[in-house]
Amino acid sequence: MTDPTRTYDPRPPHPVPDATPDLSSRNPDWWRQAVVYQVYPRSFADADGDGLGDLRGITRRLTHLATLGVDALWLSPFYPSELADGGYDVADPRDVDPRLGTLDDFDAMVREAHRLGLKVIVDIVPNHTSHQHVWFQEALRAGPGSAARDRYVFRDGRGERGELPPTDWQSVFGGSAWQRVPDGQWYLHLFAAEQPDLNWGHQDVRDDYRTTLRFWSDRGVDGFRIDVAHALAKDLSEPLRDLGSPERSREYTLGEFPPGTHPFYDRDEVHEIYRDWRKILDAYSPPRTAVAEAWVPGARRALYARPDELGQAFNFEYLQAAWDAEELRQVITESLETAHAAGASATWVLSNHDVIRHASRLMLPPGTDDNAWLLSGGHAPAVDPDAGLRRARAATLLMLALPGSAYVYQGEELGLPEVADLPTEVLQDPIWEQTGHVRKGRDGCRVPLPWTTTGPSYGFGPGGAWLPQPPSFAEYAVEAQDGVEGSTLELYRTALKLRRKLLDGETLTWAEQTPAGVLQFERGDGWRCVANLSPDPVDLPAGELLLTSAPLHNGRLGPDTTAWLTR
Repeated sequence: MTDPTRTYDPRPPHPVPDATPDLSSRNPDWWRQAVVYQVYPRSFADADGDGLGDLRGITRRLTHLATLGVDALWLSPFYPSELADGGYDVADPRDVDPRLGTLDDFDAMVREAHRLGLKVIVDIVPNHTSHQHVWFQEALRAGPGSAARDRYVFRDGRGERGELPPTDWQSVFGGSAWQRVPDGQWYLHLFAAEQPDLNWGHQDVRDDYRTTLRFWSDRGVDGFRIDVAHALAKDLSEPLRDLGSPERSREYTLGEFPPGTHPFYDRDEVHEIYRDWRKILDAYSPPRTAVAEAWVPGARRALYARPDELGQAFNFEYLQAAWDAEELRQVITESLETAHAAGASATWVLSNHDVIRHASRLMLPPGTDDNAWLLSGGHAPAVDPDAGLRRARAATLLMLALPGSAYVYQGEELGLPEVADLPTEVLQDPIWEQTGHVRKGRDGCRVPLPWTTTGPSYGFGPGGAWLPQPPSFAEYAVEAQDGVEGSTLELYRTALKLRRKLLDGETLTWAEQTPAGVLQFERGDGWRCVANLSPDPVDLPAGELLLTSAPLHNGRLGPDTTAWLTR
C-alpha cells in the first residue's frame, strides 16, 4: 500500500546533467530561444509542512525541471510580504519571506540550479512596495510635505475638506486608485491599497532599485522578470489629469492617447530607466537578462525589448489569441516581425499566475466572459477536461516549435486545468474583496501542484495546502504520469529534448498552401510543424514523423492535434 505521508521523488527517467553546455557563460545569448519554467513559490513544493511552498521545497524538486528539459526557472516573488497580492506586495526586495526560507536557502537553491544546468530568473516589482515597507511607514510618520512622502505619490484630496480622491484614476483590482490616510492626504495605488506606488522621479527610488539589481546579480541570479514594467513613469505634474471614465484607467485603453502620453501607463520616460538598468546588467559576465511584463500594443512593447533596454518583453497577444488558425498566424507573424525590428527574440506564453490555465481557457466558446465562467464554478459553460487537455497539448507543441523563448507555467506540463470551483470562503486573491465579490480572481491557477496520487496534499508537502486541491488532481500528479507513454508529462519531456536538437535560427517559413484551419511552417534544417485547428482530420506532408500531441487517425492528423516532422 502507498504511504500517504511520503513525498514523491522518483529517479530521473533521463540522466541529470552536471552542467548544460549550451547555457553557460560561453553563450551569453542563451535566453533568446530558452524554455523558461515559471515557479509560483507558494504553490510549487512545501518542505516544512506549513501548507505554503518554500525555497527548500523548490530546491528538492529541481531535478523535475532538469529532467523536464527546461533551460531556466523564473521565481515569482519570494520576498517578505503579507500576501495582500500573492507576494507582489513586497516589504523588502532584498530578503526572503521567513515563511519561505532564508537567504542561505536561496543561495543553496541557486547553487543546485546551476549544478543542474538551470538558469535562475527572479521577479522584480518596481512599480510599488508593500505598505509595510520601511519607506512607507516612514512616510506615514513624517506627514504631509515631507521628503519621505515624496518617495511615493501623496496628494491632497479634492472637495471642501479634501474628502474626495485627487483624481478619478481606478485601481486594476477595482475601485479608486487612491487611499486616504488619517492626516487627510491620499496616496496612489494602481493595484491593492496595500501596494502604494513609488515615485520614480525620486533619486532614492532609482538608486535603491539599482542596489536591488546588483544584490541579486551578485548572488548568482541570471536574469529578471520586471513586473508592471510599463507603469513606472507617471505624469505627476500639477494639476493631475482626470481620465473622464473608470475604463480609461485600464491598459487596453492606451489607444485613446497619443503613444507615450497616458498619465501613468507606457510613458516615453520609462525607457530612460531601463537604459540605465541595462548598463548595470551588462556589467556582469555573462550579462544578466531581463524580460518586461508590459501590457501594451506590439509596436510599443518592442521598445522595452530593445538591446539597450530589457532585451525581451512578454507577448500577450499570443496568450489572448483565440484557438483560430488565421488569428494565430497573424499574431505569430506580427510578433516575430516586432521582435526582429527591436533586435530581440520573440516570447510565447500560454499560461501564467494571472490567467485561466490554457487547458480550460482554450475550450471556452468565443465571447465567453472569463469571470462569469469562474463565478459559475466552471459550469456555465461546462468544459470537457479531455477535450481541453487535447487542445492544450496541441497548443503546447505549436508554441514550442516557434522561434524565440517559451515561458511555461508550473503544472502545465501535467495538463492541469483551472480549478474554477474553489469555494469563495477560501479565496486569497484581493480582487475578490476589492471588487465587492464581483470578480473571483486568480486563485484557480495558483492551486498547489500534485506530486503524488495520495496524501493530504498530493505530495505538495507533508501536511495540507494553502488552497484546496480537487480530488481529480491525483490523476494529474507527477507520480501518475512519470514514465507513462503518452502522458502529458512525457510529451513535454520528449518535445523539449527534441527542441534542443532541432533549433536552428530565429525565423520560420509559412507553407504556401494549407487546408482551412491548419497552420504549417518550417524552421531551419527542415523541421516542420503542422497544427490542425479544424474539425476534420487532414493529411500530413511527406517527411519523418517525430512527435504528435495526440495519436494519428488512420495516418491522418486529427482535430486539435499538432505534429512535428522533418523532411
